[in-house]
Parts: sequence; C-alpha cells; structure tokens
Amino acid sequence: MKLKTAMLLTTGAVIAVPALVLAEGHMSDSMTLVSWGGAYQTSQIRAYSDPYQEMNPGVEVIWDESSNEAVSRLRAMNEAGNVTWDLVDVEAADAIRLCDEGLAMEIDHDEVLAPAPDGTPASEDFGDLLVSDCFIPQIVFSTTFGYRTDQVPEGVAAPTGACDVFDLETYPGRRGLNRQPIANMEWALLCSGVAYEDVYDTLETEEGIAQAFAMLDTIKDETIWWSSAAEAIQLLADGEVFMASSFNGRLFSAIEEQGQPIGMAWDWQMFDIDGWVIPEGLPEDRLARVMDFLHFATDTQRLADQALYISYGPARASSAPLVGNHADLDIPMAPHMPTEPANAENTFVNNYEWWADYRDDLDSRFQAWLAQ
Repeated sequence: MKLKTAMLLTTGAVIAVPALVLAEGHMSDSMTLVSWGGAYQTSQIRAYSDPYQEMNPGVEVIWDESSNEAVSRLRAMNEAGNVTWDLVDVEAADAIRLCDEGLAMEIDHDEVLAPAPDGTPASEDFGDLLVSDCFIPQIVFSTTFGYRTDQVPEGVAAPTGACDVFDLETYPGRRGLNRQPIANMEWALLCSGVAYEDVYDTLETEEGIAQAFAMLDTIKDETIWWSSAAEAIQLLADGEVFMASSFNGRLFSAIEEQGQPIGMAWDWQMFDIDGWVIPEGLPEDRLARVMDFLHFATDTQRLADQALYISYGPARASSAPLVGNHADLDIPMAPHMPTEPANAENTFVNNYEWWADYRDDLDSRFQAWLAQ
C-alpha cells in the first residue's frame, strides 16, 4: 500500500495522520457513496468505483441517490449521532454550508489528494475550484435547457436559451423547472432586464426578490416542477414539456446515447462545480477506506476518465488534455462540454458563497410561492 496521509479533525484543528496507522487491518470493507443517480452516477461508477473495486477485491460499494437531500439528511444524522454515509457528492454551495455547520470534515488537499503527474500539488491543480476546506471538486457542469426539436413551431427559429422559456407566445407549451430557487431566480432577473453583474445584489433586496417572482409568475401555470434530474429528462422524453432545465450531462445522455428528439439551448447556462465531502464523525476504519478511495478516485487520470462517459469538464487542470472521445459512442467530447466557446457566449457562475448565506431563507420563500 502506498503511504498516504489521512486528515482528522481534532479539537477544531486539522492534523495529519499517516493512513497506514489507520488502514493496516483497520480499513472498512464497505463504503456508502451518495450521489445523484442517472448518467452522472453511472459515469462515477465506471470511472471511479469499478476500477477501485478491481484493485481492492472484496470491497463493497453501496450507492445512495440522495444528494439532492444531502444537507437536511446530514443534519438529521448528526443530530441522531448516527452517520451512515461515508462520502457525499454535493454542489459547491452545499459543501460550504455543510463545512460552516461542522457537518463535513476539513482536509488538507495537498496531504490527502494525489499531485498532478508532473508533481504539481493538488491545491494548485484544482486552483480556484477549491471553494471550501471541506470540498474535493470533481467536475464543472452547467444547468441549462433542452427543448423538443419536434415541437418547435413551423417557421420559427429554435430556442437558444433561458429567456426563451419566458416567451410563451413564440414557444407555446409547458415548461419543466427545478423545484428550488437556484438558477430560477437568476434566470428570472436576467430575462427581465437585470444586468448579470447586478443579479446577486438585486436578489438581496425585497424589490429584487419580488421582481424575480413576478417574472416566474408569467410561466408558473405552464410549468411542471421537478425534484430530481431524472424527472426533467423524462418530461422531455415523454413530450410533456416543450422546454426543461436540466444538467448538461443528462441532456447529452438523452440526445447522444438515447437518440431523443431534444436540442440544446445553452444561452445563460449556469456554471457550477460538484464534488465530494466527507461527513464529520466517521469511525476510523470507515474514514481510512474513504481516504484510500479519494486518493485514487480524484487523481488526474480518474477525473479525465469520467469525461469519457459524460459531458462534464474535469476539475483538475492536468486532466483536461487527457479528455478524448466518448468511451462507447466514439464521438469527441469537447464540443459537448459547457465550457466549449460556442456553447458559452452568455453564461453565469453560481455564486456559491452567496447561496450558502441565503439558501435557507430563499428556499422557504420559494416553496411558499409555489404553494400559492
């Protein structure tokens, strides 16, 4: 076994402990990994856990598709003193919240994670994507829109982005939107004329929140609100909606792998990052297994390998040059990435820290608005 370093949070300080001290004869033979299901989780299984299990026969990997409930579930587990998850995939804003609340473990990225092949420390290889001491980035993705190509009105140009969602006259039909405020509030302001650089300042005001809800009111009666990414794709596949927001990798899978009559509308896609957090309070044997897995699953090659199965950009700079063609379809993946220049003329970046501060309040207000 390679000598690696595990990080333990003890009396409020991050300390380094050689993994061998924890791992020799004391490494759990199972892990519960929490993710989002669908094409994304499949890409993690193929790129990360399948090869890890081949290298570690007898290790059981249990997948739980509850990442959309990660914050509330980890809060409940912590209160009950019974943390059953070992590694949790979350978006950056939720990682910040979990870290701030002491529900996720702080790590030293350069001690825990592998360096780049040229020796560049992990912290430099991940760069600005290390938005929290508890967060281990995996991918850059976007939330954007798909539309039914067979439902575009005759003689009308295909929709190009988020603001077409609010144009019921040109593009009649039902919409599919996520049952949460993130992205929906930003799109509502952007498409009602607020400049990108003013969006989050505007959302800090009562007038700005009212403006966003007023814009969403214009399509509320024509919207089906989804709670899981799989629902959004199913709504499009069944033809129940004309346009729906979803993660770009889910849309890629529906279009390229399933052959659905769906087009991409990239304008005002929301860039985001996704990655792992380690729940606070794991027993030593489970923590040792998690550390061993993380060192393997977040190295340069493994992050590049994930992009063989789904159109999300790897979080390490050293991984990007290794991204090639889709493993099964043998098509170049670069043109399907959210960061491809042709797809990224108008984008906005999820303000992770802003949402970490305001999420609970806007969640409550958004759910109250939905119930009206």
